[in-house]
Amino acid sequence: MHYIKYLLLAFFSIYLLLFGCTSSTKSNSNQKSENSTANVEDATFQVTDDRGYIVKVGDIAPDFEMSFPDGKSVILSSLRGKVVMLQFTASWCGVCRKEMPHIEKDIWEKHHNNPNFVLYGIDREEPAEKIEELINKTGVTYPIGLDPDAGIFTLYAKKEAGITRNVIIGKDGRIVMLTRLYDEEEFKEMVELIDKLLE
Repeated sequence: MHYIKYLLLAFFSIYLLLFGCTSSTKSNSNQKSENSTANVEDATFQVTDDRGYIVKVGDIAPDFEMSFPDGKSVILSSLRGKVVMLQFTASWCGVCRKEMPHIEKDIWEKHHNNPNFVLYGIDREEPAEKIEELINKTGVTYPIGLDPDAGIFTLYAKKEAGITRNVIIGKDGRIVMLTRLYDEEEFKEMVELIDKLLE
């Protein structure tokens, strides 16, 4: 009996590590293991398996208009000529809250004054008040926009796919890196890639 309890506990722990934050209403049980390779010299990041994305490296990033809690808005295609980082997040996502201070420290603080760089958080399926709560919990200062119906998210990933995930877009509007969850090594590769793109 004790053996079965330990087996179930181990299985549950592995499940949490593999699938991280999924939609607050539906989990993604179809994700495969993650195995990716980076090539910073070519300023591209190759994803070799399905992490829930419906876009891939080399694609033109799907265009969208996003509003912010202060009433301002942005259209992605208007940012052509800049390096753009999109971070899909939500207040209920523990992995997001773990990653966001690293984004603030290692990317935003370094590049926020660079006119060739833009970083937007995209809060999935939550009202503006939840964005304020997320900012307070994580201490980030980069702008976070609204995606109340996951309309932006579903341009990039399957609706049932989880977060946190980052999309890095080159100056030509093409996707150069896609991340999923928070992995220290992958995050470091993303930081190096952004630095390279902004040289």
